[in-house]
Amino acid sequence: MLHASVKSIGWVVGGPDVVLDAIEEVIGSDGTLMMYVSWDQSPYEMRRWPAEKREAVLRELPAFVPLKSRANIEWSILTEWLRTRTGAYQSAHPEASVVAVGKNAKLITSEHPFMYGYGPGSPFDKFHRLGGKVLMLGAPLETLTILHYVEHFVDVPNKKIVRYQSCVLQEGKRTWVDFEEYDTSNGIVDWEGDTDYFQLIGEAFLKAGKGNRGFVGNAETYLFDAREIVEFGRRWMEENFKPLTKNV
Repeated sequence: MLHASVKSIGWVVGGPDVVLDAIEEVIGSDGTLMMYVSWDQSPYEMRRWPAEKREAVLRELPAFVPLKSRANIEWSILTEWLRTRTGAYQSAHPEASVVAVGKNAKLITSEHPFMYGYGPGSPFDKFHRLGGKVLMLGAPLETLTILHYVEHFVDVPNKKIVRYQSCVLQEGKRTWVDFEEYDTSNGIVDWEGDTDYFQLIGEAFLKAGKGNRGFVGNAETYLFDAREIVEFGRRWMEENFKPLTKNV
């Protein structure tokens, strides 16, 4: 599972495709490369928009279509490069969408649940069960998306939930569908720290001697075992969140 900042690597002859080519060469024909790509037109935050904008989106937004709708490049331009790569598969969840290429790409991206799309049965769940690794290629530790999977089963009371609508194709028709999930934007608790708790978990994981680190070009890079970071993240959240919620 790749999180990447191509800019942080520095100049690469051939651009983003060469970065993906290099990763695919390293993992080999038995490997699978996946990225969380979402959707560049996701109406996830629509409830916060002015009424006029909401009405226009509800009336006119094209439906999300896997391998056709654009990826969100806010986190990395490689999301769109991977989405358009030959042999790519994409999951059908418009907000939590994942693109993958390689041996297990179809398995990972198939049957993505609409409700709680980062949890059980999701590509993140399958990735964890397959014993994948997370490559942070110049990307900030706060973008460790696999920790959203942890938020589904961590033993913390009163986890915050969000409900929203998104537009998808159902039986060939543009349809607005209700979604529900743990809050992936503001966190599952009212976090009182100044630093994103995903960042803190990543830093604590590294401080504990976990993971591998190095440089790819100018990009500081980390490689984490998914099962290790998931278990570490669960313990960290339970130790640090329960004091915040014990009186609720």
